[in-house]
Amino acid sequence: MQTTTPPRRGSLTCVGIGMTLGSHLSPLARSHIEQADVVFAAMSDGIVEQWIAGMNGDVRSLQPYYREGKSRLTTYRQMVAAMLDEVRAGKKVVGAFYGHPGVFVWPSHKAIAIAREEGYEARMEPGISAEDCLYADLGIDPGRCGCQHYEASQFLQYERRIDPTAYLILWQVGAVGDHAKARLSIDNGAYRQVLLELLAEDYPLGHRVIIYRTATLPIHAPRIERTTLRRLASARIELPDTLVIPPARKLEPNAKILRRLAKLDEAAGG
Repeated sequence: MQTTTPPRRGSLTCVGIGMTLGSHLSPLARSHIEQADVVFAAMSDGIVEQWIAGMNGDVRSLQPYYREGKSRLTTYRQMVAAMLDEVRAGKKVVGAFYGHPGVFVWPSHKAIAIAREEGYEARMEPGISAEDCLYADLGIDPGRCGCQHYEASQFLQYERRIDPTAYLILWQVGAVGDHAKARLSIDNGAYRQVLLELLAEDYPLGHRVIIYRTATLPIHAPRIERTTLRRLASARIELPDTLVIPPARKLEPNAKILRRLAKLDEAAGG
């Protein structure tokens, strides 16, 4: 009796290549890229895409889906569809993204969720993110006084409770105010003025802040520019930049809780 081989089931793995070319790629992520049937690369730098193309014979750029004036949500959905089409065709698919594939990467989360719903194997492998680089480049230990992380536009649009005794890190500050998510370049000084006024409710205008950008090529240095909150609206800030606001006040002991803890210590020792 003749038996037929069942069709090969596709799979999806989203990997992070890290932030700096050639320095951050893990052996596991490299293995996934090399063994894939097709690799979708979401890289804004052609040099990085060429580097990935050296690991696999079928590397397809996701960058052409971006277009000035086109909603990024539409772009992201098209990226998801492109990856899933190949998964459904029975191929071993890899999505390669800057940094960590789960940090500010909507298409990876969405594609994995849909693939799993449809019964395909789908997973994510971590990578070195811009946050990891930020801690190293700026010498910040998040365990010392804590860190608050927000996407800048979301921070501006929703009620948030800020703790000025911890670091405040605002990601994608170069795109703050882009409600339509349709601009690839933006002069948003007026929007940053609104952000400045909101921050001024908790920080003095003379408070020192840092404009930060991770280096993506080994020959480059990270951007670390120190200025004041007062100058935020007029500062040169581009799409990849992050705003880092150090603590403005010292940590204040919680006397009530400390008394309770002391009593617990006494009880445990007695």
